[in-house]
Amino acid sequence: MLRAHRVVDVRAAEKGAAEKRAAVGTGWDALMQDAAAALAEQLERLLPAGVTPVVLVGPGNNGGDALFAAARLRERGRRVNICLLDPQHVHEAGLAAARAAGVAEVATPEGHRHVVDGLLGIGARPGLTGRAAQWAAWQAETDPFTVAVDVPSGIGVDDGTLDGPAMRAHHTVTFGTYKPGLLLGPASELAGEVVLADIGLGPHLGAPALEALEAGDGDVLAAAVAAPTAHKYGRGVVGVRAGSVEYAGAAHLAVAGAQSGLAGMVRFVGADDLAHRVVDRAPEVVAGVGRVQAWVVGPGGGDDAGEHLTQALDDDVPVVVDATALTHLPAHRPLRGRAHVLLTPHAGELASLLDTERDAVEADPWGHARMAVERHGATVLLKGRRTVVVPPDGPARVNLSGTPWLGTAGSGDVLAGFAGSLLAGGLDARDAGSVAAFLHGAAAVRANPDGPVTASGVARALPEVVADFLTGRLGRVTDR
Repeated sequence: MLRAHRVVDVRAAEKGAAEKRAAVGTGWDALMQDAAAALAEQLERLLPAGVTPVVLVGPGNNGGDALFAAARLRERGRRVNICLLDPQHVHEAGLAAARAAGVAEVATPEGHRHVVDGLLGIGARPGLTGRAAQWAAWQAETDPFTVAVDVPSGIGVDDGTLDGPAMRAHHTVTFGTYKPGLLLGPASELAGEVVLADIGLGPHLGAPALEALEAGDGDVLAAAVAAPTAHKYGRGVVGVRAGSVEYAGAAHLAVAGAQSGLAGMVRFVGADDLAHRVVDRAPEVVAGVGRVQAWVVGPGGGDDAGEHLTQALDDDVPVVVDATALTHLPAHRPLRGRAHVLLTPHAGELASLLDTERDAVEADPWGHARMAVERHGATVLLKGRRTVVVPPDGPARVNLSGTPWLGTAGSGDVLAGFAGSLLAGGLDARDAGSVAAFLHGAAAVRANPDGPVTASGVARALPEVVADFLTGRLGRVTDR
């Protein structure tokens, strides 16, 4: 599992690592040299032989890392240019090392096709100004191959926001731990492929602020898989209250998602004619109210969505609240103390819940998801290019699987049903939401890795993807 830490925690870990090294006669300098060595190694791998990169150097330790790495490359026979953002404010020891190694200095990055972004590190505010902003504009216009040092300069490191110009990287070499801004949208779109370089911070890092599931994390799901002797009720029953005359397909898709998870049985509650159609298509489904271990409410819901939500919450079991049901959430945090309620809005729906604009939510998805958690006391799964799952307590999770083609009609209905099935099987809301999002994205890739998918196709791919996740054979989970 990937783990990301906020700047304050990274700084504390750096201090701890430096103090440990100081006890054996090194310290901060050794920590910087480790970062520079790791950066130089990655630059050797990423930059084609024979090219001359320009290293953009800012005033802080990020610039120092870049300067020492440039010196190492020159010592290995690679030609390197450096371009100082402000010659009056530069890491002196790093500059001296670069000059001693024979690194050339240039006044502008223009004309270069390979760039190392060492302008600003994790301590900077988001948004570039002045000369740095001009260089970012040049980069956006000419699109040179760019490697960022620790983070792309100008991004919101702690929250993934963008507040003004920022550099765009094809690769980012980050040190010690991931930073939230490298995983969360919209800033994560500027990070490219992220490489984590170990510089010894691990023993000094506390709990992460953000996590991301990987293909090898099947143990998260395996913990809730029923024993081989379990019967259908022992595996859990998920109830689905979905669909309407206008959106009958949502009922079928939510049921298809529910059938792909851990639950041993699916109940469907809805209008009689719709229930008959659901059972005709999926004869394993039982129509009618009965005991369940989790409810899914709202996909394609009609005028009765509010009533369905009230009845599901009154059962005091985990509930996935999706689509139409979200508009019937009572105000003033009535969900606090309820068992594992999972809200699954997209950005537009969350904007309505918070009385704001969709653009604002998309500009800061994690921040707005936290607002919804505070308001409603439930876990929030905010759907998007980088879906984020935020619980009332503990680290949030961001989803890194999937493909842009997953933005298709009905995919959210499948996701809601699938998440409900995982809740019924025993996962808590954070695990159910994050595993559902991860495998839902992986199923889209499995259905068609390089082109359009349908929600039905995703649902058909899910059972095999679940099996591969549990057995460590999942493989490719993104379109990249």
